[in-house]
Amino acid sequence: MGGGAGEKPVLIRWEERDGQKVAVRHDGRLAAQLRPIRMEVGVLSNADGSALVEYGGTRVLAAVYGPREAHPRHMALPDRAVIRCRYHMAPFSTAERKTPAPTRREVELSKVIREALEAVVLTELFPRTAIDVYMEVLQSDGGTRTAAITAASLALADAGIAMRDLVAGVAVGKVDGVLVLDIDEIEDNYAEADMPVAMAPNLGRVLLLQLNGVLAHDEFVQAMELARKGIQTIYKLQKEALRRKYVEVVQEGDEQ
Repeated sequence: MGGGAGEKPVLIRWEERDGQKVAVRHDGRLAAQLRPIRMEVGVLSNADGSALVEYGGTRVLAAVYGPREAHPRHMALPDRAVIRCRYHMAPFSTAERKTPAPTRREVELSKVIREALEAVVLTELFPRTAIDVYMEVLQSDGGTRTAAITAASLALADAGIAMRDLVAGVAVGKVDGVLVLDIDEIEDNYAEADMPVAMAPNLGRVLLLQLNGVLAHDEFVQAMELARKGIQTIYKLQKEALRRKYVEVVQEGDEQ
């Protein structure tokens, strides 16, 4: 959440539809609508698992390497794998060129994403190893951390790493007093609140929850329900992306 420069654009307008007033966002979406979402797995031949996830104009590439021998060896744990995450925004991902060096925000998000993934990966099956997860934001238009954790989860599944569940994320915002799902960058810049959420839907667990701004108690409850419904849709798209990949693999095998 941040302040935009210059005059504030019109982000919410009210229209009458079927005899009711509804909030319509600047891009034509209704309050509870996701942006167009695209997912593809197995996009990198040199990684053990990979995924490309797009939430509207936000594009994130994730790559997974491992489980493999941990280096340096003193980092290895005798009873489980170590998960190492790197979230990074490419210099060309934003309107103004970003420094290639990792920022404090990127270091923090690498940590919270790692903690979320540790809750679902069966690390006890891979003692004394390391699993490296790299997330590169190719284009930023809001919701990069939630797109990144969605992509990382898909890449882990594509690598064949045992998991209790997939992780999917989305951000809910409060814009001009209206709670909206999957905020983009311009909405984030002027939002009164921004709440990224990630869940393991099958487990019914919230694995990431951050709130910038202020929400009243009833607004928070409503925002969580909005996030849950959005995440259920994203979760289905994740499973479809994995299914497509393995249908293609089977078809290629049958043709050979």
